[in-house]
Amino acid sequence: MITLYDNALSPFARKVRMVIEYKGLPFEAFDALTPEARPRLAEVNPRVEVPVLKDGDVVVVNSSDIVAYLDHRYPERPVYPSDPAVRVAARAWERTADTLLDAIIHDISYGGLGFPDATPAGLIEAGQEDLETIYMDLELALEGKEFLCGDLSIADLAVFPHMTATRFLGIPIDAGRHPRLLAWYKRMRGLDICRADLARARTMMEAFMKDRPRVQRLVWRGDRIEWLFAHGFHAWFFEEIRAGRVAWPRQSDD
Repeated sequence: MITLYDNALSPFARKVRMVIEYKGLPFEAFDALTPEARPRLAEVNPRVEVPVLKDGDVVVVNSSDIVAYLDHRYPERPVYPSDPAVRVAARAWERTADTLLDAIIHDISYGGLGFPDATPAGLIEAGQEDLETIYMDLELALEGKEFLCGDLSIADLAVFPHMTATRFLGIPIDAGRHPRLLAWYKRMRGLDICRADLARARTMMEAFMKDRPRVQRLVWRGDRIEWLFAHGFHAWFFEEIRAGRVAWPRQSDD
């Protein structure tokens, strides 16, 4: 039996769960980021990050490695295209989602998490500008296609969770500038696996907004810091460190 160390708001865990469901594999999942579950998560991933997948005695961390394992171990209904060139394109979109899209959305979400200091001036605008570039790239990629690489693939399942987050942040897809992207988003929302994913994410977000806990520290890592520094927010980030509002992935007690 497959066990997924999950969290309904993690785009990486959401991607993996949709792949498992798309393949029709039996599995069990639990929220591994609750205080009670974190020690169990730390046992299989010292970075205390989701997702983690256990399949018998096999433990796989990192969402892209998990998906690659699943496609190799359970080749029915593959999510990586068989054509080498198309596979490269699908992996490129997955990498963009896992790095740049995640970094932008993580960084511009700061203001909604209850920290006492204000979002630094220009941060939201920088995120909006870079997201617009990605939106245009997606728009071009969808010319003549229903999905990013022709058939449904990891490209779509990796990008989709981030696009739902951009809508929550008030940066929706503009129908005038990105009609193909908007049609793709609606098409994705119509899939059973995506409807189930959105329902889980919505339920968790509603619970979060209702209780509205004040986040003490935000987890930062490679691409998230790189994007921040590339846009000149060094001084603000160093002040966050001095103020104790920065957590690193290995801090399992956060």
